[in-house]
Amino acid sequence: MTGMAPVNRAITKIPSRAEKRGTVELRDTFVDSGVAEQLDTVDHQVLYGRRGTGKTHAVSYLVAEIGNRGDIGLNIDLRTVGSLDGVSDPDSASAPQRAARLLVDLLGQVRDGLLDAVLEDEELIEDASFVDKLDGLLASITDVRVAGDVEVSVEAERKDSTKDGASLKASFTPKPGLEVGLNAESAREGRNLLRETRRGAERLTLNFSDVARALRELARTLSSRRIWLILDEWSSVPRDIQPYLAEFLKRCVLPLTPFIVKITAIEQQSTFRTMTSQETFIGFELGADIGANLTLDDFMVYEKNEARARDFFADLFFKHLTSGADDGKQIEGLDEPADLIRLGFTDTRAFDELVKAAEGVPRDAIYIAAHAAMQARDGKISVPLIRDSARNWFQTDKARALRSQPQADGLLKWIIENVIRGKKARAFLVNERDADNRLLLSLFDARVLHIARRGYSAQDHPGERFDVWIIDYGAYVDRINTIYAPQGLLPFDNLDGEQGYVDLDVPVQDLRAIRRAVLDIAEFEARQLPRTT
Repeated sequence: MTGMAPVNRAITKIPSRAEKRGTVELRDTFVDSGVAEQLDTVDHQVLYGRRGTGKTHAVSYLVAEIGNRGDIGLNIDLRTVGSLDGVSDPDSASAPQRAARLLVDLLGQVRDGLLDAVLEDEELIEDASFVDKLDGLLASITDVRVAGDVEVSVEAERKDSTKDGASLKASFTPKPGLEVGLNAESAREGRNLLRETRRGAERLTLNFSDVARALRELARTLSSRRIWLILDEWSSVPRDIQPYLAEFLKRCVLPLTPFIVKITAIEQQSTFRTMTSQETFIGFELGADIGANLTLDDFMVYEKNEARARDFFADLFFKHLTSGADDGKQIEGLDEPADLIRLGFTDTRAFDELVKAAEGVPRDAIYIAAHAAMQARDGKISVPLIRDSARNWFQTDKARALRSQPQADGLLKWIIENVIRGKKARAFLVNERDADNRLLLSLFDARVLHIARRGYSAQDHPGERFDVWIIDYGAYVDRINTIYAPQGLLPFDNLDGEQGYVDLDVPVQDLRAIRRAVLDIAEFEARQLPRTT
């Protein structure tokens, strides 16, 4: 078996997750898709993006940058906050109680993060009372009360004793005498016993004003201008307690000038505000209390801006392959992003095919490229290898999410068969009124469908607005190969004179071809209803 080309071997070793990289590597490998400048503001913000779009990488880069200018960045992964039984199990306690446990753990991590920051840089301490204020924060989150009945009983005991006596003594001696004695003894003993019995469960209680005061006083002891609180993986928090966490932030953190809050979340899995049984709202309001105008889902889709998407992914792979490498370890000839295409791919079209297959998701691009590099071995990555790898990635990763959602999988098949069959496009239109459909969002969250454009006006439907959706590259290839055989193959020659064949069944977006490809979700749902006799 032949060996593997150096560039292919390097591609297979790229970590797919940001947390696998160190701080320096994260900064060196970060490629700004346009979000960094918008994120580096003093506004509280929510950064949306599906899995793999680079949310964690973006905020990790932000933490590194703000640390360089003297601010404190606390990057807290909410997956590490709380415990499975204490937070996630709805049977263990009510939603407010589970939220309280989560908040105590979260504030504990904030306290530990601030302590670590000053241990690394003692110049951050401006006031000698820092330690006292740190303890004050701890005291504000450790109040435990017992909820339930309290029974008080008093027991009294009293004991009295009295002893009297008299004596007479006479002596008949040469000197007669008489001695008379009288004595009396009295004792009293009393005891009162107070007994208190509590029946109920211990509950954590958080006084928001005490916590806010403790945070404010703690911030005043630091020389740092601001404390950036980054809450990563918001969607990992159970949805029923997310609004309580949001309510805490609204009351205790957002109003404090030294604190800046940034949240990363999956939009379809996040609930920041809800109404309680008392018909009162808890949580913060998007747009009013915190900004929510950043999303990574739409940044790097190939069909939106081919040149920008190509440059982004070329820079992404180039930085990952050269980060931390000296002249002795760097791949020979890899001096700039354009060299990556020349060294690793049969031609520009093959790299463009990788960018299209990624659908704007960096993690998907890394997995697809790694699988294709493994297949290429000592050769170069070609279009057929990209398509085969994209299909493999769909089957091993994305299809798993559909196995537990048969209705969503049925919708995907229905779209392919009834909406775009016979059209040279894999895109379709969805009326804006159906944008929040549960099944549609399930496919979007699983990265099986992607949004290419919002607010599109189709000539055949005057007065209505549509969103343009695209079927995932890998899903399309997989379903086309299983449902409809490819209709033809196109021969090609690469820059090295090698020949191959490429099928023609993964078309790019063409708005002219989809004007009549309108998804009628109501029709699909009607077909799913059980028939009555």
